This record gives sequence, C-alpha cells and structure tokens, in this order.
Amino acid sequence: MPFARRCFFAGCAALVASHLHAEPASYGAEADVFARAMVERHGFDSAELHGVLADARYTQAIVDAMDRPYEAKPWRDYRALFVTPERIAGGVAFRHDNAELLARAEADYGVAPQIIVAIIGVETNYGANVGKHRVIDALTTLGFAYPRRADFFRRELEAFLLLSREERLDPLRAVGSYAGAMGKPQFISSSYRNYAIDLDGDGRRDLWGSNADVIGSVANYFKQHGWRPGEPVAFAATLRAGVPAGITLVEKTPAPPDTTAGDLRAAGVAWEEIQPAEVPASLIRIDGDEDEYWVGLDNFYAITRYNHSNLYAMAVHQLSEAIRAGFEAESRGTGDPGAADARESAENQ
Repeated sequence: MPFARRCFFAGCAALVASHLHAEPASYGAEADVFARAMVERHGFDSAELHGVLADARYTQAIVDAMDRPYEAKPWRDYRALFVTPERIAGGVAFRHDNAELLARAEADYGVAPQIIVAIIGVETNYGANVGKHRVIDALTTLGFAYPRRADFFRRELEAFLLLSREERLDPLRAVGSYAGAMGKPQFISSSYRNYAIDLDGDGRRDLWGSNADVIGSVANYFKQHGWRPGEPVAFAATLRAGVPAGITLVEKTPAPPDTTAGDLRAAGVAWEEIQPAEVPASLIRIDGDEDEYWVGLDNFYAITRYNHSNLYAMAVHQLSEAIRAGFEAESRGTGDPGAADARESAENQ
C-alpha cells in the first residue's frame, strides 16, 4: 500500500528546522542516505519515501528522554511506578475480561496468564498509555541525530517502514514511546515484524486495538525467548554469611543463570521453595532501602529479554504475583479481602 504523501523533502525542510529545536546539521544528510538505501534494498518509491521522511520531526524531548531512562532509577522508586494497588486491580480486571484469550495463549505457547497481563500492565497500564510520540519522529530523531545508538535506531526505522507496508499502517499516524515502541505491549518495529501474531485471524497483526493479537504476541515473544512452561521465576533469598565466595552476584544488568540451585544452597543462600539441585539459577542483588537478594531462574532471565533490566523483570514478577493472587481470590468469591491480601503481598516483596 503506498504511503500517504504529506509533503516533499525540500518543501518541508523549513518546517522541520522550526520545530522547537533545529535538527543537527547531519540530520538531513543522514535522512537522504537512508532513503536511497531503502529504495535500493526494498523498492520503495523515492518521492513517497522522501515525503514521509520530510514530515518527520526532530524532537529534542525524545533525545532527553533517552538520556534519563526509568531503569536508571533506584529500585524503591522504580517499583513504586509499577507495583501499585491500581495497577494490580487493573491487571485482575484485564485477566477476567480476557480469560479465554489468555487461556488459549497459555495452551498454545506455555506462558502463564499473569505474566502476559503484567507485561501489558507495566508497559502501558493495560493500554491506557501507549505513548504520545509519532513513531516516525522517534525513529528518525534517534536514527539520524543520536550517535550513541544511531545504528540501532536506523535499523528500527527500516523495520518500521517495512512493517507499515506489510500491515497497512500509515507511518505518519502510528504513535508510541519516545524510543518508537508500539501498541499495548510496546513492541519495537523489529520485534513487531518477528514475533507479533494474528491471534484473532482478521488478517492483520494489530497491537493497538486487538487484545487477542496483543496477548498472543506477548506469549509468542516469550516462547521464542526461552520461557519454560510451568516453572517459577524468582524467589526472595537470604544470605547466611554474606555474599558467598565463588558465586557471581548479578545486579541491575541481566545475565543468564550461571550456577545451580544446589550450588547456591551449598554456598549459604537460603529461600523457602525447593528446586532440584541441578536447576540453573543466579544470585541477584537489587538495591533498596536495604539490599534485596533474589534467586533468579531461567524464566526471570526470559523476562529480561523483553527489556534488558533486572529491575524491569522484578517489577513484572512482583506485579504478576499480585495479579495472580487477586484473580484467584476473586475467583474463589472472596472479593475485596483477597485483593487486599494481594496488594499486601506485593508490598511485602
């Protein structure tokens, strides 16, 4: 489907330059090089593509947001953004409203419903905040004027334009995060192309308007990134004699489990639940008012493939457990007391 043409590159240069902050001198040249490559590699119409890029706006606020990510916050502040009574209640409601879709996704992909719901809750508060930036503005700003990660965002811009052609999206109307992530699950363009699915069977993968596609796509993403059906995620732990020698201590930056549950127990790491000694595990420290220690398993690492941050994975885990408890309490007919218990459990983790 041809792109909607708003204006041509030369005709829009003045508009771009006048938008809050003039783009860096390299912006226009990078856009021209990118456009030529897209025409050569993928057969885009040159005039139409230049028209789309001309309508894009360099946005300084996007660059500023990239330099102050949520994941730079301490755990106390980061957790307070996502594990809240309101978001727990919203997750319980979302799970009730989409119970059949979640059950289908679990049967097909092996991913627990509460994990899928928690991802959507952390990402966009169940679709209430899918972002305010045009994706084209985010990806051109970062691809043409953010040298530290320009290569990555130019690849994402390429993927976005291909996605727009494949899914019949208007590239000038799609909105998302300051980093160009889209829809209720906030997929970046390459993930949208590679992992989104059409669960509702309408011929399109719609991550804004179709909860079926959203739920199925999150489940597929986790299956493709190592989720282990039916296995736990992480457990709060205590250290009998401080950080044990010879054990790698993982902090904010994710790392695959590099030891076993048996080795951690032998080294003085204690937690309530029992796993087979050979289960892969890692010892994680999260900063707080007091340091927290956790035993992370393969599924904890799988969550970090969605967002490469242990704080993110921990927020998803704790929110998911509170949603699970609240949903089960309501299903038993205990109502508000169960929801209150779920909130208290989350607050105590």
